[in-house]
Amino acid sequence: MMAGTRVAVLRTDSGNVIKDYRKLLELIDYRSHLNFDTETLIKLNLSWTKYFPACSSQPWQLEGVVRTLVEDGFPKKNLIPVENKTVVTNPIKGAKNNLWLPVLKKYGLDFTPLTDVEWGVYEFKAKLLRLNQIFPEGIEIPKLFVGRQIIHLPTVKTHGHSTTTGAVKNAFGGLLKEVRHYAHKHIHEVLVDLVMMQKELHPRQLAVMDGTVAGDGAGPRTMTPHSKNLILASSDPVAIDSVAAKLMGFDPMSIPYLKMCHELGLGCADLSEIEILGIDIVGINFGFKTKKSFVIWGDQLLRKGALRFLEKIALHSPLVLWAPLASNIYHDWLWYPTVGKSIIREFSKTEWGQLFEKYKTY
Repeated sequence: MMAGTRVAVLRTDSGNVIKDYRKLLELIDYRSHLNFDTETLIKLNLSWTKYFPACSSQPWQLEGVVRTLVEDGFPKKNLIPVENKTVVTNPIKGAKNNLWLPVLKKYGLDFTPLTDVEWGVYEFKAKLLRLNQIFPEGIEIPKLFVGRQIIHLPTVKTHGHSTTTGAVKNAFGGLLKEVRHYAHKHIHEVLVDLVMMQKELHPRQLAVMDGTVAGDGAGPRTMTPHSKNLILASSDPVAIDSVAAKLMGFDPMSIPYLKMCHELGLGCADLSEIEILGIDIVGINFGFKTKKSFVIWGDQLLRKGALRFLEKIALHSPLVLWAPLASNIYHDWLWYPTVGKSIIREFSKTEWGQLFEKYKTY
């Protein structure tokens, strides 16, 4: 069993989730994976500017981690919550709508949008699989990321491009600029690149994943949320994503980015080599199925499908402005006010929906 192949999994409920995040972090012995004297990025996960269950980091997930760190004496000045912008998300509005800001204010922390920090080309020593080809003029990253520890806060959900998404793909939204959608064509190889890049950038990593509400179907946004009352943690992003994949009903070694990472020795995706701490997950299978939203279906049609002859003019020219516009029209103006609102109304009746409402009063 390779080092770092422990994954902690616990059951929780809305009344005990903050305390259970402490138990989770203690179970994984988080102090052995983080240096309290080192500046630490808290990389949030924003898949939608709007709030939608399971889509982005939950406020109780953020509070559970931050409260544990602060109570245990982690200097607040060393905690740096961050998130980036995409062509279809706004980090400031997203932090407000997903109720991260009241949590951070409660614990005396500031939110740092990565649009506000300096970026620069970084020469990676690793032999990357794709990103050097996608960005031949150099890979720009936030200078803030160099030499700092990182804590990833993903959620358990499916993804139309990569089958599942979690700790590994959370780096996609931190280390690449807005044009990272160019990487969708070779998403699995790019995710492997991101794991290699982080091993050079961060002296230590920790991933704390929320599965209290998990997303099934056409992720990362237009999903069906299900209350699953689980939380996970690990210092190996590949291992935690593999366990999450297993919980959702997938064979992690059948997912290309996880299999490649395992074979390259970048992390562990073989469940037989991962030590599960906490509950027994053998009989758990959510039965999730990855689907493609209308937007992801169209994107793949242009990049890899029958319309790929139009890729250059449609996605790599000034005409590319149509793509984020089409995404916003579909997601924000059509799907969210109709299907999405109906799902949220049902979600609001659950224990997690009621807990989300309580965070509005912070």
